[in-house]
Amino acid sequence: MALTVAMFAMFSFILDNFFSSGNVITLLRSVSVLGMLGLGMAITVIGRGVDLSMVATMVVGIVWSLKLHQSGMDFVTALIIGAAFAIVMGMIIGIIVAYAEIPAVFTTLAMGPVIFGIGNVAFFTEDTHNAPADVEWLRALGFERFLGVPASIYILAASAFLVFLFLRYTRYGRSIYAIGDNMLAARHTGFPVRPMLVGKYVLAALIAFMVGLIFTATNSGINTRLVYTTLVYDVLLVVVLGGIGLSGGKGGVRNVIVGTLFVGVLLNGMTIMNLSYTTQNFIKSLVMLVALIAETMLNPRDEQTSQSGDI
Repeated sequence: MALTVAMFAMFSFILDNFFSSGNVITLLRSVSVLGMLGLGMAITVIGRGVDLSMVATMVVGIVWSLKLHQSGMDFVTALIIGAAFAIVMGMIIGIIVAYAEIPAVFTTLAMGPVIFGIGNVAFFTEDTHNAPADVEWLRALGFERFLGVPASIYILAASAFLVFLFLRYTRYGRSIYAIGDNMLAARHTGFPVRPMLVGKYVLAALIAFMVGLIFTATNSGINTRLVYTTLVYDVLLVVVLGGIGLSGGKGGVRNVIVGTLFVGVLLNGMTIMNLSYTTQNFIKSLVMLVALIAETMLNPRDEQTSQSGDI
């Protein structure tokens, strides 16, 4: 958090209007989707995993829902079908990780193109898909303000609170920490480790789908080329910079919020400085590399972390 405040102060000093209320609101609105995806990623990482297919699940699920609605289906029904698709994809990933014991990083890295390929072959061919103009509540999600604050920021706050309650006060949430801290000990304690591993990827996929809905609302549509951007790595950057160790069993919602603010300030500052897309990616990659090295030094890998099926 201190690093985020320091960077915010630096940008406020060297950049005109960075500290203005309008820019702060714009900053928070721009990272609301990133923060919500970070919550889903955090659940998998705390449980000693990772999901690099989240953006593909988000894009394909919500675009299929939009296509179904365009063909005449009720929008809520279309959303249920899209959510079911996301759940099935999360279940497949979880089964591969938990039962085939293929490391999550390889499983989800491979499943991302598979999921997008399914969507591109079976559900859609166009890149751009507009939000339905006849769904008033969706427009409100994207553009309504309360006390001058966009609805998406309130949704991020509510999502963070719900995930906090889930991780802190439910048996399932506490089991994610136990599995992430020591999978073998969790199994000996009586936790059904494999089904719980499947469950966390299902939950992450469902969160990704819901974030896709918010993204569509705030941007009046969605472009399938989002899959080819660095968004999923920005989400991972949020988690790592927030202090959630990739070795599992540590961190929480507070870390996601800190990471989201850090990445948000960094991206907003680089945008105002008019840095090129390539330069921004270079800086983000460098920050990610330094963060990963620091995280590895602070949380060294142990025998449990190195077992098949983990990161």
